Amino acid sequence: MPTERQAGAGSGPGPLGLLGGTFDPIHLGHLRLAEEAREALGLERVRLIPAGLPPHRGLPGSTADDRLAMTHLAVAGNPGLEVDDGEVRAAQKSYTVLTLERLRTELGGQRPLVLILGADAFQGLPSWHRWTELFELAHIAVANRPGYAPHGRRWPAVLSPELDAACRGRMTNDPAALRHQPAGRVVPFDMTPLAISASLIRDLLRGSHSARYLLPDTVLDYIDLHDLYR
Repeated sequence: MPTERQAGAGSGPGPLGLLGGTFDPIHLGHLRLAEEAREALGLERVRLIPAGLPPHRGLPGSTADDRLAMTHLAVAGNPGLEVDDGEVRAAQKSYTVLTLERLRTELGGQRPLVLILGADAFQGLPSWHRWTELFELAHIAVANRPGYAPHGRRWPAVLSPELDAACRGRMTNDPAALRHQPAGRVVPFDMTPLAISASLIRDLLRGSHSARYLLPDTVLDYIDLHDLYR
């Protein structure tokens, strides 16, 4: 639960959104999610964090340095988005709790941090490394995706008992609550459904099909230049 010390936060910089992912490759679905979270939640900026060694999947189809470079290209020109290379540079698996601990050291204990998750990732939170500690390090914003909570219902219909217990007393529908403490709230927001996935893009490229208009042209040019996913 939020503490009295946390309740005094909010007078400093605005909330910083955090969107992690393998980004293999980064595409318009990722970017639209970041943009809509920034706007819906009143975030000062959203920081995209490419995973170096993702713990929940096999080896990515491109190197960490390539995925980092593509992420930089994808956000260029949008002052509301930025890139964090901490997980790529770390010589360990990319656990979210470790990233949040690092950011707390860098940014201080009072800056509101908002971890952006899709509803599917949120449902799977109990499988994450040291997952209960995430609530003490950041807020969690849950994007309503197709097949999960519709705009009127706001939340997934059923949470696992352990996730339900962890979220009890934390849920709010008011994004303004994120500004008043550094961590501890869980808030939903709506996102535009875009049926784009990195696996679809990789399959298209492997089959010598066009992936244009699914990801930024600068990213597609980088993929062509470095002959990725072929």
